[in-house]
Amino acid sequence: MELGFDHYKYTELQSEQIKKRIDYFGGKLYLELGGKLFDDFHAARVLPGFKPDSKISMLLKMKEQCEVIVCICADDIEKNKKRGDLGITYDDEVLRYIDAFTAYDIKVSGVVITQYEKQSSVITFRRKLRTQGIKVYLHYSIPGYPSNTSLVVSDKGYGRNDFVPTERSLVLVTAPGPGSGKMAVCLSQLYHEHKIGRRAGYAKFETFPVWNLPLRHPINMAYEAATVDLGDVTMLDPFHLEHYDVQAINYNRDIDVFPILNNIFKLIWGESPYKSPTDMGVNMIRDVIIDEEVCISAAKQEVIRRLYTALCEQRKGLIGEEEVNKLQLIMRQLELSDDDRPVLAAARKRAQQTGAPAAAIQLLDGTIITSKTSSLLGASAALILNAVKHIAGIEKPVKLIPPEVIGPVQELKCSYLGNKNPRLHSDEILIALSITAASSDEARLAMEMLPKLRGAEVHTSVILSQVDENIFRRLGVNLTSEPMYQTKKLYHR
Repeated sequence: MELGFDHYKYTELQSEQIKKRIDYFGGKLYLELGGKLFDDFHAARVLPGFKPDSKISMLLKMKEQCEVIVCICADDIEKNKKRGDLGITYDDEVLRYIDAFTAYDIKVSGVVITQYEKQSSVITFRRKLRTQGIKVYLHYSIPGYPSNTSLVVSDKGYGRNDFVPTERSLVLVTAPGPGSGKMAVCLSQLYHEHKIGRRAGYAKFETFPVWNLPLRHPINMAYEAATVDLGDVTMLDPFHLEHYDVQAINYNRDIDVFPILNNIFKLIWGESPYKSPTDMGVNMIRDVIIDEEVCISAAKQEVIRRLYTALCEQRKGLIGEEEVNKLQLIMRQLELSDDDRPVLAAARKRAQQTGAPAAAIQLLDGTIITSKTSSLLGASAALILNAVKHIAGIEKPVKLIPPEVIGPVQELKCSYLGNKNPRLHSDEILIALSITAASSDEARLAMEMLPKLRGAEVHTSVILSQVDENIFRRLGVNLTSEPMYQTKKLYHR
């Protein structure tokens, strides 16, 4: 894979800037962490060379200085909200976060439940955390928040919230996803710190948008494509331009709330340390892009993938036209079309030739390989086998998995498990491949090629089952699908 981003330089520069911000505020900083922390796959796709755990790698350089507050909105617990890329609920993601921080030996100070109104599911979740020895703190709704600043910055506003005791100089405030109340938790902590006579500061650590790239740069447009469900729009920061006469890129939510936020800072500290919302951020992304063209190409692919993901979500009835229309507008602004994603045409052509679902993969060297649906294999399972055979240099006619292995699996599915479709899914074919690898050198060699699929581009001519989607996700390929089902049934399992 061509690299466009220097991971190691990034962790070094970003940690240096955070340390400077800690010193600026006298030794105590609440740092709001935006985006995904442990598995930022969006950033990894858009910035080739960025590792999904780049943020945590950077923070490990400061492990002795930091502790973590994890926050979650009560409404998200009540609505059973899920993280789209992993398919797990926000409350489960909180548990996963705590486990991950513990594994890295980073102290977790507690969990803050925001917008608490005694919701029944929230009470159950709170009890679950406390039985595991996790400290839980409650934050309440504030009427007129955030514009009613005189109430917000008072004992009936932030003062009503539980204070989370912290000891270290860097307090990371993170959450399973957007809208969890991270900023409000930080500001509430600042209010309580000020009340007890301790000085502390606030800053943001977000990957996107990149403030010192152009407004319509594909990297920033890819961020906008990734957040259409939130209504985020990248725009020039008027406060930064007015004060510094320098163009900076931010997004609408931070720009809209900055005047109110600035007033809150003044009420807490007597003056605000920031002249613009961009000032609040610590973002060194631009300084470590080593090949901008590689990143531009990757960002454009991300926009196309986001559109097709949205089209499939719309077909499933999960989203409406508005998000799709926004993504199509971004496509037009970047002058992108289906032709810019070669696997689209390859999968469509194979499906048209065979009259059945098909798939195509573009490997990292640019090679495109296709697959069809057969009596033995689904298109996804066949594609994986075709791809690893190509990478391993195994001739096409060679059968990696003999019929005597496939047959019993099909019999198990149909005769014992009640499945009417004898074709093997991708998970089943990988298990069969691993069994064959015990006695076949070619099967073992093919299996060893699986990690080389990571970063490849895949397109399928139909919406896949959740099983196949999950396998492609675990293999690290970038998947898109046509927004149509294989059958006209109403129920798709």
